[in-house]
Amino acid sequence: MSDAPLILTFDTSAAHCAAALFRGSDQVAARMEPMARGQAERLMPLLEDVLAEGGVRWRDMAALAVLTGPGNFTGIRISVAAARGLAMALGVPAIGVTAFEALGVGLPENGLIGPGAWAALGRAACTRIERRGGRRPGAPRVGRAASSTVLPAPGGCGPPQ
Repeated sequence: MSDAPLILTFDTSAAHCAAALFRGSDQVAARMEPMARGQAERLMPLLEDVLAEGGVRWRDMAALAVLTGPGNFTGIRISVAAARGLAMALGVPAIGVTAFEALGVGLPENGLIGPGAWAALGRAACTRIERRGGRRPGAPRVGRAASSTVLPAPGGCGPPQ
């Protein structure tokens, strides 16, 4: 068994409830359930399911990571509040990660993230990720968003102006 830290990630920013468990950069378990409503009621049981699938307990977590948007405001509040409460109870950090940062994992040094999941929200969104070496302790190894654009749909992304 690896000594890499266990990180539980979760997201309720859209019409779903999703969670994944990572040991370092290796995904150990994951679940995603589409749903228009009910994320607040489903999140904790879903997290328990992911922990059970990974064969770990809450006290084994080194950190929590939560998607902070873009997305549905109420959905983001659900997962951010859960992350804050769990982090306080477990004595571990809660790390906010934007969808752009999450999508940027594995991009080349500088890359453009184009429209994707946000089409369902009636918007096109893009961001340019620039890696500059600096990062928050425990944060994913991605760069800071150098610029972001949100356009009414149909829209597209191009190089930042």
